[in-house]
Amino acid sequence: MTASTVRPAATPVRTGPRLGLVLAACCLGQFMNVLDASVVNVALPAIAGDLHFDRHHLQLVNNAYTVVVCGFLLLGGRLADLFGQRRIFLAGVGLFTLASAVGGLAHSPATLILARAFQGLGAAVMAPATLTVLGTTFTRPEARARAFGWWSGVSGAAGAIGVLAGGAITEWLSWRWTLLINVPIGLVLFATVRWVVPPGQHRDGPRPRLDVPGAVTVTLGLMAVVCAVAEAHTYGWTSAAVLTPLVGGAALLVLFVLIQARFARHPLVPLDVFRIRSVAAANLVAFFGVAALFSTFYFFTLLLQQVLGYSPVRTGLSYLPLSAGIAVGGWGVSGLVPRTGPRPVLLTGLALSSLGLLWLAQADADATYVTDLLGPVVLLGFGMGAVLNATTNAATAGLPAHQAGLGSGLLNTTRQLGSALGLVTLAALSARRIDEASSHGPAASAHALASGYDLALTGGAVFAAVGLLAALAVPGRGKDKGVPER
Repeated sequence: MTASTVRPAATPVRTGPRLGLVLAACCLGQFMNVLDASVVNVALPAIAGDLHFDRHHLQLVNNAYTVVVCGFLLLGGRLADLFGQRRIFLAGVGLFTLASAVGGLAHSPATLILARAFQGLGAAVMAPATLTVLGTTFTRPEARARAFGWWSGVSGAAGAIGVLAGGAITEWLSWRWTLLINVPIGLVLFATVRWVVPPGQHRDGPRPRLDVPGAVTVTLGLMAVVCAVAEAHTYGWTSAAVLTPLVGGAALLVLFVLIQARFARHPLVPLDVFRIRSVAAANLVAFFGVAALFSTFYFFTLLLQQVLGYSPVRTGLSYLPLSAGIAVGGWGVSGLVPRTGPRPVLLTGLALSSLGLLWLAQADADATYVTDLLGPVVLLGFGMGAVLNATTNAATAGLPAHQAGLGSGLLNTTRQLGSALGLVTLAALSARRIDEASSHGPAASAHALASGYDLALTGGAVFAAVGLLAALAVPGRGKDKGVPER
């Protein structure tokens, strides 16, 4: 592949305040993406009652979003490289905002599901663009680490805040506002991006063409695999509804790799990017770290509501220490990463996270928040905040500027896949334990539910421990080198 010459775009001199607004815009965009993946969860029972969802189809409200996000993240990241980070950022914000308005006003299940799918498409375009903008705007190591610290802190905390926001909005307003709240925020974000975000780099000579066969095969392949994983909990791994998309998706992904290796003149994902040790290892760490963290959001919510009897609002308030821990962990290590490199931070953060999850898994039906839950939640939050920051730094290290979107797309795709696969794996283990611990009555006891959720949290601790082993492969400070352009 012959790389085009890249030179900085002619943008106005960026002052300190404008850099702050660029950071704020990127963090707000990522906050909207992550928040929307969790805020609707709490509202699902209200949505089902209002729109008369069949109980077997209710999960499509979440699956439509998740499947489309996972499928299009790689393409979304590459589009930012090819067509300009600001243009793609704006396209993602606009589509996400419009889809949120349609979903919030929906009066039928089909309309809401389609709106959630288009929200996912907007998020898949916007999420890698936020990270691409940060990586190309904040180029000094210290400033870059601080910017990634804010972005990572917001990314992790938004998932926990979504539970609080979803509970409060559903209980005090209407489930529709879990979507409509994105409209004013999206309009403000669109105007801010248009004003402060630089257009990015442009190239001398012709722009590389989009790898259409690669884009089609990887997008359809990822969507099929994630769809199969999402349906596995309902239909079982051996059902045709799961095996058909799983096998078809795997075949498409194999074809995608073949296209990238042999046929694409301008590959969507140049395979030699995985020869950059920090990129490969950091994506592996991100997969297992996010599998542990975002699965915890699900099972901790069930533990609080179904075992301890918390209301939606009280459940949301219980997440505040976790959100604060993630934010403090992400921001707190910003100064360490440039000095020590990401590996020590990753090892420490994953160790703390694993210990926190093991501690949290000891909770039973008699647990109290202050005595049994507060400590492990803070420990987990701080550890995962540090991990999110360090993986973001490591996964984008060694990449040339014109592949910043590629690195962002890879990292976000890895995180989404980790979240989906981690949750379905732990949900299956949890359900089996609950069935074994339950009496033959129609409903599981609080102690049986606690046993199942504790097993899932223990599984999350194992994911974090596997991530710790993967972090050993992350290169030390100053040892990783990018792949030369060919």
